[in-house]
Amino acid sequence: MKKPQANHRGLLLLAAPQLAGQPPVGPALCSEGRCLRTKQLTACFFPDSRRVASQPGLSDLRRAKFARRLPAALSELAGPQHGPVRLPLHLAWSGLTTFDLDQPGLWMSCYRIVLAEGQHDDLVRYLDRDLLVGLWPTLRTLVSRDVREVWESAFGELGGSARAAA
Repeated sequence: MKKPQANHRGLLLLAAPQLAGQPPVGPALCSEGRCLRTKQLTACFFPDSRRVASQPGLSDLRRAKFARRLPAALSELAGPQHGPVRLPLHLAWSGLTTFDLDQPGLWMSCYRIVLAEGQHDDLVRYLDRDLLVGLWPTLRTLVSRDVREVWESAFGELGGSARAAA
């Protein structure tokens, strides 16, 4: 087997023995399918190779990211129910930053942004439990599949309201 090489990111690369002379691609893996440098689960892609180490999919990674941000219970959501809400730039970094919760279109936009971009503290501060549950059947169509599935699997109230609306 060839000596390990490093690519432009500094990851160790190995050429498959049957591909001697071809440039290596992918991270070097230990026997458990982990990158030797980062110790993260990864995949090693070689041309003509069908063996790929197990790796969480992009959707799995996004779902894990959203799940880490969730409140323990919907009752923690103590955001405003009426009036204007000004979202900080780390949430509303493009377009509107102030939303009037008394206008349904703006309310939906505000909640969609907070659900997609917000950290745990943002969710608790800007979302209201009653508004979220009451309008979830519509709101669920405006958020990504990953956000929708994480919230509905964590909180039965949301999954039940979605089935009732269908």
